[in-house]
Amino acid sequence: MNRRNFLKCAGASATALSIVPSHVMGGPGKIAPSEKLTVALIGCGTQGLREMVNMLPMPDVQVVAVCDPNKDSDDYVDWSKNGLRKSIAAAIGKPEWRADTQGIPGGRDVGGEMVDLYYANKAGSDKYKGCTRYADFRELLEKEKSLDAVKIMTPDHLHATIAIAAMKAGKHVLMHKPLANRVKEARLVIETARKTRVATHFIPAASGEQVSIAAQLIREGAIGNLTEIHNWSNRPVWPQYATLPTDTPPITKGFDWDLWLGPSLDRPYHPNYTHAVFRGWYEFGGGAIADMGHYSLWRVFSEFDLDAPVLVESTPSHVCTLKDKVSTKIKNDYSFPMACTIRLKFAAKGNRPAINLFWYDGGIRPPTPEELEKENAELPIEGMMFVGDKGKILAGFLCQNPRVLSSQKKDVLPEAKQKNVDWVKAFKGGEPTSGNFLLAGPISEAFNLGAVSLRMGGKRLLWDSSNMKITNNSDAEKYLTREYRKGWELTSV
Repeated sequence: MNRRNFLKCAGASATALSIVPSHVMGGPGKIAPSEKLTVALIGCGTQGLREMVNMLPMPDVQVVAVCDPNKDSDDYVDWSKNGLRKSIAAAIGKPEWRADTQGIPGGRDVGGEMVDLYYANKAGSDKYKGCTRYADFRELLEKEKSLDAVKIMTPDHLHATIAIAAMKAGKHVLMHKPLANRVKEARLVIETARKTRVATHFIPAASGEQVSIAAQLIREGAIGNLTEIHNWSNRPVWPQYATLPTDTPPITKGFDWDLWLGPSLDRPYHPNYTHAVFRGWYEFGGGAIADMGHYSLWRVFSEFDLDAPVLVESTPSHVCTLKDKVSTKIKNDYSFPMACTIRLKFAAKGNRPAINLFWYDGGIRPPTPEELEKENAELPIEGMMFVGDKGKILAGFLCQNPRVLSSQKKDVLPEAKQKNVDWVKAFKGGEPTSGNFLLAGPISEAFNLGAVSLRMGGKRLLWDSSNMKITNNSDAEKYLTREYRKGWELTSV
């Protein structure tokens, strides 16, 4: 009996529940199988597996399937050589798991093995084989009829395609950033969530809770009227390729390149496109701002009630090469720059004046404020700063430990506001989380428009959100969507 059918029956025969044997209900202190959310992980790369380490112990969740175009390989890209392998080994209770692996593991067989070994270890048995493995998410959605939800951890270009298909199939969706790496795709994801009414949750919404502290200080007049917000990151921390690959290495054994491309047009396989380095390509990723800005700025958008920006402009770095001994700037509309700044202007609203939000990456930081110069201090490598007409607040990248610069008094800071990020309860019929997809429109448009401006060489774009139109540059509008492979076009319900 699956959870959905169980809940349907419960209302009609509540008294019958008292005579169900305890072993059917899960036993004393345990969650009944019929009450667990059945979840499929789609995307078994390093981040997907890393987050599954924390999802498997959740008492209300049962992972029943995994999906990835790659079967099993050790050619993944990560931030340490053995960190992921060791964390998986510890989670499944087998310290020597894949200890002889030469590289970094990933793929659907790795994810499936991880799930089976975890549940077997938990049950004190080596015979658990309950996790089905799929290469194609469409097959998963077709065959896993009793599935409650999917967690999407794929490269960015597949997010909208998979999320829309899952919601149309009636599945709840838990997804990593970004919602999509195109403006129109993100709008379609939100529209589909609204029409299907499934529960959704955007994972980065759980971060940056101390933004609420800074917001409260600002509301109390600590820095006067807020006019600017600055946020800077040390990303990218992956290879950022300035040119398209020209060699054609063989496709890794067990890797379905066609499925990995999904909606994107055909191109020769190359490892420079896949795994963690996908983030640097306009076609497949969202750049540093999509990678990290959702964590730091999701709460900023909600606390300061920011709609979609009315203006976006950027300053991308550039790369030069030598052609016949002549230095030439590489014309690039296919990969994100090594470093950039992005300015997002938001219209005045209510009692709040217009706000300019500045994003910096690649080692760029805003100018050091005079208040820090007087302290003989410098801005941190990553951080956030709120600028008002009467002062400034400086904090960490996620707004950790905000403080009013040069404040003459040591105020007791308010506590951070707790947000509802319990996606399990939401997926079981509870209140929507503060990260539900219906709230993701403004930040998705802002970041994707930033990418369009970068792709246009830093052009200033004027945005009409209600009509989804760039009003001052018709050449930029083609980047609001993508050219789809036949059969992969997106439509709402």
